[in-house]
Amino acid sequence: MTTNRTFAATRDSFVVFEAPVPEPTGHDLLVEVRAVSVNPVDVKVRAGLDEPRVLGFDAAGVVVAVGPDVTGRAVGDEVYYAGSIDRDGSNARYQLVDERIVGRKPATLSFADAAALPLTSITAWEALFDKLHLSESSTGTLLVVGGAGGTGSMVIQLARALTGVTVVASAGRTESARWATDMGAHRIVGRDLTEAGAVDYIFSPFSDGNVEVYAEILAVQGQVVAIDDPEGLDTMPLKSKSQSWQWEFMFAKPLHLPEDSSQQRLLDRVADLVDDGTLRSTATTTLSPIDVETLTEAHRVVESSGAIGKIVVALESA
Repeated sequence: MTTNRTFAATRDSFVVFEAPVPEPTGHDLLVEVRAVSVNPVDVKVRAGLDEPRVLGFDAAGVVVAVGPDVTGRAVGDEVYYAGSIDRDGSNARYQLVDERIVGRKPATLSFADAAALPLTSITAWEALFDKLHLSESSTGTLLVVGGAGGTGSMVIQLARALTGVTVVASAGRTESARWATDMGAHRIVGRDLTEAGAVDYIFSPFSDGNVEVYAEILAVQGQVVAIDDPEGLDTMPLKSKSQSWQWEFMFAKPLHLPEDSSQQRLLDRVADLVDDGTLRSTATTTLSPIDVETLTEAHRVVESSGAIGKIVVALESA
């Protein structure tokens, strides 16, 4: 470890920097990054950049050094994580990340397939179990809008595996419908969400323009959990039927509760579910190596909004 090659994003491209390898302090792990995946948040943050920044909010790799307060991980451990939006991201050779948001990499997955999972797994888990409070005994119907997306894919899988709800997924294309069905959706609807009929819960990554239809199809005291950033969203149509709107932002705990280790436990649990065959990776495209050209292509695919599952960039080809 002599230098740390990082790939900093600008609004239009990526720039390579060589920097000293950072030293872990406190609860930090120093991870040698083997694979990353690209999420809509990468594209969103990059669009607002005024100066270069190292992005990347999904990674799988190997711990090469630990801070003095680390207790749960050790040098040589294979790990996966989403990191925190207020620190340098995973588009680098080495990355510092707090152990309390790092899980053990599923043993049955490659680094590339594991890198597809952290951010979407955390988002889906917190949405279903922390926000909607679903459990094995839960019934009713859950509508997953955008069921073929990275997060939608995990919402479908977790809801099918760990709850008793009926899962309806929206998908606008034949290949998207096929993917959502493979993930476990009981039923598929098209872009007309009223085809879903009456539902009790809605997972919403595309809220703008949909509030009125949500209010129409959602049961009295039904619940929406949303993950997007629609400006000036009016949720008043939900009031008549006493429906509720909640936000899920998976970076909330790393930002505001850094001592909280629930995301570490969550990722370890997801790893267990992957290794026992209950869950599967949502990686659909793997590019390599991790460099300017490959990251640029991965961002282009995510920007197109037509990607199914997750786009992964690996250090080396499989």
